This record gives sequence, structure tokens and C-alpha cells, in this order.
Amino acid sequence: MGDATDAVRRTDGAAVTAEALGLRGPRGWVYRGVDLDLEPDTLTVVTGPAGSGRTSLLLTLAGRMRPTEGRAGVAGLRLPRQAAAVRRLAALGPVPGVNDLEGALTVAEHLRERRLLHFPRRAPRRSTEQALGLVGLAVESLPGGLRTQVRELDPVQSLRLSTALALLGRPRLLLVDDADERLSATERAAAWAMLRAVADSGTTVVAGAADAPESADTTVRLESADAHA
Repeated sequence: MGDATDAVRRTDGAAVTAEALGLRGPRGWVYRGVDLDLEPDTLTVVTGPAGSGRTSLLLTLAGRMRPTEGRAGVAGLRLPRQAAAVRRLAALGPVPGVNDLEGALTVAEHLRERRLLHFPRRAPRRSTEQALGLVGLAVESLPGGLRTQVRELDPVQSLRLSTALALLGRPRLLLVDDADERLSATERAAAWAMLRAVADSGTTVVAGAADAPESADTTVRLESADAHA
């Protein structure tokens, strides 16, 4: 007889929906006509050429950019009207140009800073050990342990640390951009295995990448900006 907790596993991830979602900027449409129906605790990969609006779509779903047309929802909350509430349950993993790690800071300093800046009124709902364990970042394997500077991390270790920082607050939706950027085949496999594990642990994951892995539950392909003209 199986473990009863497996049969009634509680879903923590957020469902994500979008219908004809679009964002128009000063130079025209950034993305347009995006439809989503993502189940909780799944891994979705958004692909598309440069200028297809991949990053902007992720920021929209995080409640950080206001769409121009269409509608979207995260865990039943409507965007953009309830964007503030969405921001409380969604977290950004690594998004280059938005929340880059500081190379001169150590792993410990990044973890401490995240706690001080993002959880000033209450303790984080996930411990440092839990977050690091979930992303598979073995501190003992780092050159200086927790005192290792970020510039000493390899690309996958950096991805793991950025993701762990986002997971400290136990978000229901995690958004990651350029998940496979500048990674070897072996490193890509490790990165996707990590994000797959995060989704399976009870967090909906939406990741931007050049190519989608077989482990993705859903793949969304964005067109180039020229296609929206």
C-alpha cells in the first residue's frame, strides 16, 4: 500500500493562463497573441528568436510589466489589475539585465542580502539549506564554501544560486530567462534537471530558452517582432 501523502499530494504551484496577450512598446509590438493554459507544478519553456519578447512576457507574468491587450491570470489573480498580489506569489530566478548576481559578493552575502531585503518582517518560509538542497547546490563542493565569490562559480552553479535565492520565499511561480544560455550540452542537461526538480517539488516554472528540453511539459514559441507588424 502506497504512502497516503503521495496520493493526496498538495499542489502549491500556480496555474497560469493568458488569452490573446500582447505588449506594445515605443517601437511596436514586443509580443502579441500569446495564449497559455499552464497547470500547477509544471515546467513550461518559452522559446523564440532575439526580439521576440521572451523576457518581456516573463516579466508580464510576474506582474512587473503591464500588457497592452488581452488578459492573463496567475493562481486566479487577474493581470494587470492584481499585479501587486501576483508579485507576492511569483519570483524571478535569473533574468539577465534585471537581477544579475554581483560577482564580488560571496554566496553567503547574497543569501543574507536576499533575506534582509525581501523578508524584513518575517523569517523566510524556506530555509537556506532547503533552498540550496532543492536546486542541488552543494556548498561543500565550492572553492571557498559559502565564502566563494560569485565570479568563481561556473554557469550552472550561478544558475543554481540565483534559483535558490528566488525559492527562499517559497513562491508559487518561478520565472527564469536564458536558462540554457552559453551552456554546454552537459551543463544544459544539469540546468533542465534542476528546473524539472523545482517544478516537481510544487512550484510552477516558466523558463525562457533557445531550445526546449524533452522534460518540458509545455513549449511556447514566440515569433519575431517583425511578425507582429
